Amino acid sequence: MSATETTESQGELKRVMGPGLLLLFIVGDILGTGIYALTGVVAKEVGGVVWLPFLIAFVVATITAYSYLELVTKYPQAAGAALYTHKAFGIHFLTFVVAFTVMTSGITSASTAARAFAENLQRGFGLETSAVWTIVIAIGFMLLVALVNIRGVGESVKANVVLTCVELSGLLLVIFVAVYAMSQGRADFSRVTVFETPEDKSIFLAVTTATSLAFFAMVGFEDSVNMAEETREPTKIFPTMMLTGLSITGLIYVLVSMSAVALVPPGELSKEGATPLLLVVQTGAPNLPIGAIFPFISMFAVANSALINMLMASRLLYGMAREGVLPPVFGRVHQSRRTPWVAIIFTTLLAVGLITFVGQVSQLGGTTALLLLGVFTLVNVAVLVLRKDKVEHDHFTAPSWLPVIGALSCAYLVGPWTGRSTDQYWIAAVLIGIGVLLSVLMFLFNKSQHKPTRFEHPDDDLGTRRPLN
Repeated sequence: MSATETTESQGELKRVMGPGLLLLFIVGDILGTGIYALTGVVAKEVGGVVWLPFLIAFVVATITAYSYLELVTKYPQAAGAALYTHKAFGIHFLTFVVAFTVMTSGITSASTAARAFAENLQRGFGLETSAVWTIVIAIGFMLLVALVNIRGVGESVKANVVLTCVELSGLLLVIFVAVYAMSQGRADFSRVTVFETPEDKSIFLAVTTATSLAFFAMVGFEDSVNMAEETREPTKIFPTMMLTGLSITGLIYVLVSMSAVALVPPGELSKEGATPLLLVVQTGAPNLPIGAIFPFISMFAVANSALINMLMASRLLYGMAREGVLPPVFGRVHQSRRTPWVAIIFTTLLAVGLITFVGQVSQLGGTTALLLLGVFTLVNVAVLVLRKDKVEHDHFTAPSWLPVIGALSCAYLVGPWTGRSTDQYWIAAVLIGIGVLLSVLMFLFNKSQHKPTRFEHPDDDLGTRRPLN
């Protein structure tokens, strides 16, 4: 019996996604805050070759995608880094750390999006960007996301297609403006080959620092494995569609970053905070009304990213509480809305703290990349460990050397030798430390009740299923 037939016979999820819909879903998962908000920060590190870190990030992400493809086609019902780690190593505490790390990466990503939303809102209404108002608006936006989350959101693949088209339109608009400006003689593409690095950094160090930031723009592809159970013939179409989706977004990122520096000198681009692409369209088409609508397109794009990430974070926290590895209070469900309201409040408070005390988009985005690069390192190792676990159906198999390179490259980008800000390590340590502290308290409580602290049903609580609204 094939993997598809086995899953369908259990009647768990209807397989509604064909190649086209899956491709749009993957592209939509990757597009978002990163390219909209961090282009200027990356340009500050490398100057005109801002496209190079995005290209390297694309290569590293694609190598890791091969590992995810082998695992998702091998275990189409058990999707996600925590489950892959659990299958490979069987160490419950490691499974918990990976699950909590993925959860916190969603919170840092949503916090990045909230800051970007606040800055675009101020620019969209022609206001001077204020640090205080950015925090106030970002917190207000995050509270609104929490209310939507508590009310309940029906996840729809077709709605995701619409959101993806809006996000994509903003980036294609930047490329269109660059072509238009070039026809008017206002674009200087000679800048795209010029390195401009900080005085204390070599070219190699500057590129690795910029890549560790640019990687934030590539994350999201790993979430598409959660659609394995709703995809027709996942073993056949998933590899092609994921690699195609990564290639499309990689190409768009390179073209957008080239367009940005061709229209705006890197030094000016790096001063724009979380709204660098707004300056690009305003400079490239000053006589067209594009600059007036672009902040709202950006707001829409990053708002979608924030909502999806906070949904994921609260549900994952709820799942860990159901497993008994976190306090059961996080598993409480709203009586009428059927949403995990305590988990939503807790994740929102963490996001508010990050917005208030961390602030910079580059630090929040960099921390997100740091957390996920650590997770990807483990996933690349897990795929090799799980080679000994044979399954009856055919599945995609990555060349053995790719997971090795993936693990080494991800581990390298995690390290301090990349020039990554030490603040990002402190942020990550505090967030994971909160999880470890809660886990230790739960362990002591369970011990007093003579109960084990372990994952009993990880496929149900950490996998693809969404038991709540």
